[in-house]
Amino acid sequence: MPPRPHPGREFVLTLSCPDQAGLVHAVSGFLVTHSGNILESRQFDDRRQGRFFMRVHFDVSDPKASVEWLSADFTPVAEAYGIDWRLCDAHAPTRALIMVSKFGHCLNDLLFRKRAGSLNIEIPAIVSNHREFEGLAESYGIPFHHVPVTKDTKPEAEARLLELVRELDIDLVVLARYMQILSDDLCKQLEGRAINIHHSFLPSFKGARPYLQAYQRGVKLVGATAHYVTPDLDEGPIIEQDVVRVDHSRDPDELVTIGQDVEAQVLARAVQWHSQSRVLLNGHHTVVFR
Repeated sequence: MPPRPHPGREFVLTLSCPDQAGLVHAVSGFLVTHSGNILESRQFDDRRQGRFFMRVHFDVSDPKASVEWLSADFTPVAEAYGIDWRLCDAHAPTRALIMVSKFGHCLNDLLFRKRAGSLNIEIPAIVSNHREFEGLAESYGIPFHHVPVTKDTKPEAEARLLELVRELDIDLVVLARYMQILSDDLCKQLEGRAINIHHSFLPSFKGARPYLQAYQRGVKLVGATAHYVTPDLDEGPIIEQDVVRVDHSRDPDELVTIGQDVEAQVLARAVQWHSQSRVLLNGHHTVVFR
């Protein structure tokens, strides 16, 4: 595991804009004039869309360096090239609110990885429409919010979620097998900052017991997809996917166990890359600088 970035000394700049000459020179010139030293740089030119994407991780020797100071000076560069951009302190943890229902494998994995130091996130709250994992949250010292959801109370439940997002200054909402469909309005309000995980059998095996359906059809691949949440159910921009090959010897319970392992790993990678500003939206696609 690489060393944690130095607070107030290391920054990440991500940007996208119409492709044009001079972009890399403009960014590198800005860094030179601000005593910046590039630690990692990745770029992608989407020729189909005529759009350029870049992520630069750099440190600054000037003790006056701050996100505010650098942002103010980069603004004229961004305006000159029509750049959409974000600058952040590489050390600052992403404040993630985790939502869960009755399956806790993804939640448990994220909590362990956070405690082990492999995820640079803070978890100010866990929200669930059930109480199964209240004890788990308590064991990690994380506030647990039970927000029941019924057809009649769904608007109030979503309003409570948004209230927590605002009160706790949440950067990212993680749906760690939260088994409730979010309204279109909520999806739009959380655009680009809510990640969901689901098994890879969609759209073939919908509804209850998808792993049993998959077993009955003799599937040979079990996998998972992590994506940003959009009003199009389970069809948001994909961040990460993975699969495991299986055969006829696996029974439905074994498929469930294998699937849960893949889901946990895929979601953890998606959260990690998002927290490191490695994921840039490109329309309905993502550019992931892994």
